[in-house]
Amino acid sequence: MTSLLETYAAITGNDVIDHLRQLAKPLANMKVVHVNSTRVGGGVAEILEKLVPLTNELGIDAKWEIISGEADFYECTKSMHNALQGNRENISPELLQSYEQTNIANAEKLRPVLEDADFVFIHDPQPAALINHCPNRHGKWIWRCHIDASHPYRPVWKYLQNIVSHYDASIFSLPAFAQPLQHPQYIIPPSIDPLSDKNIDLPPEEASQVYRDFALDPDRHLIVQVSRYDRFKDPVGVIRAYRLAKRFVPDLQLVLAGGSATDDPEGEIVVREVREAAGSDPDIHVLLLPPDAHRTINALQRAADIVLQKSTKEGFGLTVTEAMWKSKPVIGGDTGGIRLQVVNYHTGFLVHTPEGAALRIRYLLHQQQMRAQIGERAKNYVRENFLLTRHLREHLTLLVGLHYESRYRIKLS
Repeated sequence: MTSLLETYAAITGNDVIDHLRQLAKPLANMKVVHVNSTRVGGGVAEILEKLVPLTNELGIDAKWEIISGEADFYECTKSMHNALQGNRENISPELLQSYEQTNIANAEKLRPVLEDADFVFIHDPQPAALINHCPNRHGKWIWRCHIDASHPYRPVWKYLQNIVSHYDASIFSLPAFAQPLQHPQYIIPPSIDPLSDKNIDLPPEEASQVYRDFALDPDRHLIVQVSRYDRFKDPVGVIRAYRLAKRFVPDLQLVLAGGSATDDPEGEIVVREVREAAGSDPDIHVLLLPPDAHRTINALQRAADIVLQKSTKEGFGLTVTEAMWKSKPVIGGDTGGIRLQVVNYHTGFLVHTPEGAALRIRYLLHQQQMRAQIGERAKNYVRENFLLTRHLREHLTLLVGLHYESRYRIKLS
């Protein structure tokens, strides 16, 4: 039976896999635990779904744990998420109490696993306070922030900073996202799994089935945005860009595809706003997809002439990398982690407004050769920078560094 690592070697080359094995050797049999707030929906869950089994295959004992809570808890953590991205969010004492009590309750369940671990990765604000309720921990704890925290709302960040300061290290996706903390900080961009259902090559008949499933016309231009329904993804702005572009490209269709994460209470409200903005236009397709619709998303991205991710704030934006891996030109919001992926005029275009997005849509749809060239460069860029094996390599490097600390470090004066 072919191992996961051997399967990745066919894409990345054997040298990459050998390097992973060398990095993992000093960590053999150590216990690593990842904790987040949902097993489905959102980029964190998608990354952990493969990162954890790959870590296990390297001889490290890795686990993935989930915390749970009631509506008040998720309302609080959604406000924290928005505040980290710059919104003024005044979180009531009652919601903060719910946040604390939920972390206490989850710590009671997870304490044996967490306190026994050599390394604990806590993802985003939801489970951050677990550290306050595991007094007998012996391992290193790492807070992993997947959010664009470059300009947080200070009162909320101060509250979280008091919690995060107890960690041994933190990880951010970009240098600009990092905040002053009295411990080592690491920069590790996210990644995609090239072997997942969302990214593998599809048989031609499956790729074309998406036209029939959603009443799309294969002979007309198609633009697609895939993301959960969140105001920071600006789906209403995408509709405006589509309408502006359609004045010059009449044979244009738009698909907005996504769902909501189980830890996001605002999703249904945003869907209503999007449907209202779409109105009765038969060429705007607002799709609510289940969390496991990975092959459908794959097919929609492959069907698209252009993929958009017109976010106004974005920690990274895995859908950008997914589209680039499929050789698609991406028009993305000039923000956060999208800037790390979309090299303007080279692997896609960065925009600030619906008008800017419409201009780039119009340009690309009239330049078929340019679309192909940008798409080819985009795929190569992902292969070099944003595959899961690179992500795992940097995690292992972090763990080795934290484990040995300064014992084997050579300092140059």
